[in-house]
Amino acid sequence: MLHIGCHLSVSKGFLHMGKEAVSIGADTFQFFTRNPRGGSVRKLDIEDVQALNHFMKENHFAPILAHAPYTLNGCSKTEKTRQFAVAAMTEDLQRLEYVEHCRYNFHPGSHVGQGVDTAVDFIADMLNTAMFSGQKTTVLLETMAGKGTEVGRNFTELARILDKIKWIDKMGVCLDTCHVFDGGYDIVERLDDVLREFDHCIGLDKLKAVHINDSKNTLGSHKDRHEKIGQGYIGIEAFTRIINHPALRNLPFYLETPNDLAGYASEISVLRQAYRE
Repeated sequence: MLHIGCHLSVSKGFLHMGKEAVSIGADTFQFFTRNPRGGSVRKLDIEDVQALNHFMKENHFAPILAHAPYTLNGCSKTEKTRQFAVAAMTEDLQRLEYVEHCRYNFHPGSHVGQGVDTAVDFIADMLNTAMFSGQKTTVLLETMAGKGTEVGRNFTELARILDKIKWIDKMGVCLDTCHVFDGGYDIVERLDDVLREFDHCIGLDKLKAVHINDSKNTLGSHKDRHEKIGQGYIGIEAFTRIINHPALRNLPFYLETPNDLAGYASEISVLRQAYRE
């Protein structure tokens, strides 16, 4: 079965997101843990979260994905920004203990001229501070397109971070199709080779989720501009191979395409039809 969902707004509550997902043919979804362009966080309604937990179990949901805000940059050259990243991630992970069947995804950040070596150390320190023994939530590093001074522009950089994490059993990777394509990994013509490289650098056992997005830009552009499925340079034929690949087909897929709810419903329907049971 294809496990697929899209990004939904948490503004109306957790249970509402679950019901909204089902209404468009999804069996999972992604949401921001806090204001994505700021950092403010809504009060946690534990009863609402518990209602979602029950709803997800009742409707056989795949793991849902909590996304950290874009402002979280644990490898910034500014100490205040790094302190916010540690505090936000720490609070996010503690709040997510109430949510069943959930993973936490974040962008590794931008080193802003400090270099990758320094960035890797900062990111690892943030994770080792925020994570804790016995936590339920698995934390995912996201693959990045490599614009500017982004960290995670290749599998090797992600592997270097993972090598420094104390609670490695609670770490994984989210592969973003637009990001890796823009980053120079040819998932259209050389999907098997890309996955072999991922396995060599990180290990396919660490691949826990896929952001499924087409790209407005050509291979290796390093621009990170998402497009609707089948309307970009990756294309529906490549996505059909991706969702049916033996190494990927059982993972949860999350749409982050420029769409409204009806658009997401249409994309989910198209991808379900392309999936071979």
